[in-house]
Amino acid sequence: MERILIVDDDRAVQRALKRLFESENFEVEITGDGKSALEVFRTAAPTAIILDLGLPLVSGKDVCREIRRQSSTLPIVILSAATDVADKVVLLELGADDYVSKPFSPRELLARVRTAIRHSRKSDAFDLTTFDGVCVDFVRMKVTFDGQSIELTAQEFKLLKFLLQNAERVISREELLRGAFGHQEYSSSRTVDNHIVKLRQKLEREPANPLHFRTVHGAGYTFVP
Repeated sequence: MERILIVDDDRAVQRALKRLFESENFEVEITGDGKSALEVFRTAAPTAIILDLGLPLVSGKDVCREIRRQSSTLPIVILSAATDVADKVVLLELGADDYVSKPFSPRELLARVRTAIRHSRKSDAFDLTTFDGVCVDFVRMKVTFDGQSIELTAQEFKLLKFLLQNAERVISREELLRGAFGHQEYSSSRTVDNHIVKLRQKLEREPANPLHFRTVHGAGYTFVP
């Protein structure tokens, strides 16, 4: 049975989400603070996490950052009363898979969690790959280039994985926003462009003349191993 970890200190929200997910045959575990959430995650990682931001002991942002540091694929869906787009972008940069503002529709939240789980399972089959001196371990979120460790952000990992999964296919910026980041409404084509530049700087031998992360003018980008 799939197990959902709900991290929220609001008892009413806990009860509502417990009923919702148990009615859909999920096993539900609940914690009310960030410290307990990290302990549960480290003991036995759930299928997905629903994470509130306003948590005692350890903030929701810090929980998200720490979980993503240890796992690149575990689905994390954020709950928050914040509605500012800048706040949402910060959360996505931390590695959250999706974001639902309070008050929320339970059915919408359920659908978003299921979508995040599907994307995670697709990713699980593609955990280790190499090309031109680059070795990428998506499980441990480790990258080396000619044996040297390379630091990538959570969003750079997502984009890199999507490109490698779709090697030699021309992908539009819009598809990259949806497929790699899942948040076209919070981003723009510049988001993709900036991350591609970063990947070239970190993983190309000649970033100014890229062999692997190529621009297809008027169409988007393609990855060539």
